Amino acid sequence: MPGLREGIIASTAPAPEFNVQTLLISTLTVALGEIGDKTQLLSLILAAKYRRPWPICAGILAATLVNHALAGAFGALVSAWLSPQTLRWIVAASFLAIALWTLKPDKADESEADHARGHGVFLVTVASFFLAEMGDKTQIATAVLAAQYHPLWQVVSGTTIGMLIADVPVVWLGARYATRLPLRAARIGAALLFAGLAAWIVVAPA
Repeated sequence: MPGLREGIIASTAPAPEFNVQTLLISTLTVALGEIGDKTQLLSLILAAKYRRPWPICAGILAATLVNHALAGAFGALVSAWLSPQTLRWIVAASFLAIALWTLKPDKADESEADHARGHGVFLVTVASFFLAEMGDKTQIATAVLAAQYHPLWQVVSGTTIGMLIADVPVVWLGARYATRLPLRAARIGAALLFAGLAAWIVVAPA
C-alpha cells in the first residue's frame, strides 16, 4: 500500500530543528542592543512625522527580516570557514566591541525619514529602516549570533522579535513618552549584557 507507506514515512520525518536558547539569546541581545540606537530613534521620527503606527510597524518588520536574513546568512557562511576555537574568540571579541559601541549614544538623521516622501508610509519605513540598519550594531550582532548559534531561521526570528520589542512601543507611545525613558541606564545595562555574553562564550565548554 504505497499511500499508507508514504504516510508513515511522512509522519516519522524529523521535525524542524528548534532551539529555545538560540531564540532567547537572539531576542534578548538585539532587544537590549536596540535601546537608544539610531534605528530606534528613527522609529521616533517616523512616528512623530506620520502618526500612523500600523504601517510603520509593518515596515520595520519587513525591513528587519530582509536585513537580518542577509546578515545572518553572511555570519553562517563565515562560520563554515573557521575552526570552532577561532570562531569562539572572534564572537567573544565581537560581543565585547558591541558592548563598548552600545555605550555611545546614537543620533538619527531626520533626512532618513524624508527621502522617500510621497511613496507611502510603509515604503518610507522599509527603505529608511533598511538603510539605517546597514552596518548598525544590531545588524552586526545578528551576523555574530548566526555564526555561533543554529538554526539560522531561529536566529533571524529572534533578532527580528528583539527589534520589534524595542521599536514597536516607541512607535506607539511616540516621542513625548519615549524621551522620558532612562536611555543612559538602559545603554549601560545592555553593554554589561554584551560583555557578560563575551565572557560566557569564552569560559563555556565547547
